[in-house]
Amino acid sequence: MTDDVPNPPTQGRPRINTDVPHSARIWNYLLGGKDNYPIDRAAGDAICASFPGMADIARCSRHMLTRVVNFLAADAEIRQFLDIGTGLPTTDNTHEVAQRAAPASRIVYVDNDPLVLVHAQALLTSTPEGATDYIEADVRDPALILTAAADTLEFTEPTALMLMGILGLVSDYDEARTIVTRLMDALPPGSYLALYDGTDTDPAYVAALERHNARSGVVPYIPRSPEMIEAYFDGFKLLEPGVVPVTRWRPDPSPWETPDVACFGGVAVKT
Repeated sequence: MTDDVPNPPTQGRPRINTDVPHSARIWNYLLGGKDNYPIDRAAGDAICASFPGMADIARCSRHMLTRVVNFLAADAEIRQFLDIGTGLPTTDNTHEVAQRAAPASRIVYVDNDPLVLVHAQALLTSTPEGATDYIEADVRDPALILTAAADTLEFTEPTALMLMGILGLVSDYDEARTIVTRLMDALPPGSYLALYDGTDTDPAYVAALERHNARSGVVPYIPRSPEMIEAYFDGFKLLEPGVVPVTRWRPDPSPWETPDVACFGGVAVKT
């Protein structure tokens, strides 16, 4: 178990801008969390007013994350996780799900949001057998991420790279694909790539994002086609059922039918 928060700010606590909405805090609000501010709740309410299905996307994508991590830890026997774009702690964080299945799992979280850094101590809990760590870095800097993560993860061993809902914040699609390639190139065969992102399959969702992206100060989120998301997995063996709406990725048995949402994802292994 780690004892201290890594990468502490050098000049006091990081500045948190509460004057503009932030994607991680909006997402936390949509998931029912409390680590958000009025400006974030107003932005979340505005999105849901124009697109009521936004809360469903948040919940359903989060449920896919827990299923993916449980599969990787329990079935694929992965013991290392690099979770980039962590967001704020909620329930069933990656380390909690992984270490329930395999207590020796080691998890490194990566985010560039100062509020996530403030709450990193909530993430930095671990079983005695495993480890967790937090890196303050941007997904656009794979070299920094890999160098810092190597303090906790052994990159000669299979590792799960998780990019859950983060690549839509990289506006240039070619850059987003390059990020995936650079990160996966550093991982050995037997490693996994798990990701999902919002798609352009629902015009109401696309229109809601366009209105959100037009707000001053926000980082735009770009929905992409399912085919573009599937292309992130080029060169890897895509597992069944492929790239599908998050509700269809190996769903838990349920007597209720869950409607598809405009968020697609999948899991692939590096052979």
